[in-house]
Amino acid sequence: MEGAIFGCPAGWAGRLPPGTRRLTSAEELEERVWTLLALTASGCGRLGERPVRCGTLLVPGDCPPAELARVRAEAVISCGLSPRDSLTLSSLESPVLCVQRALPRPDGGIVEPQEFPLPDLPEPAEELLLLLGLRLLQMPLTTALRLW
Repeated sequence: MEGAIFGCPAGWAGRLPPGTRRLTSAEELEERVWTLLALTASGCGRLGERPVRCGTLLVPGDCPPAELARVRAEAVISCGLSPRDSLTLSSLESPVLCVQRALPRPDGGIVEPQEFPLPDLPEPAEELLLLLGLRLLQMPLTTALRLW
């Protein structure tokens, strides 16, 4: 399973799950059909003109639909602080990652609705939400799943 993230902040590079490629140009998006593609807010704004294809798209919930018009995905998972987002935080004071609905994993598994208490993070949880979602979708599902 190969995943990619476009618009990835430099500080996230060492925190990406294994098998996740950090894309820096719109041309790299067109290289293949990505199993899992994550777009940051800046990545959404830099998609380019050609179509992008992926199995699962992880995207900020507030990314304007017009910016995603060229993306063809089998499943779209939104993350953000809105109750309509698939991945959100149920608390900001003591951050808890909340899976609002069943999420398809690129390996064929499902992440059931649940909450994951988060440890101390190097940045505010709301700023790391996309990265946390990427890790959740790519890390092995075990009884002791640690997102961070």
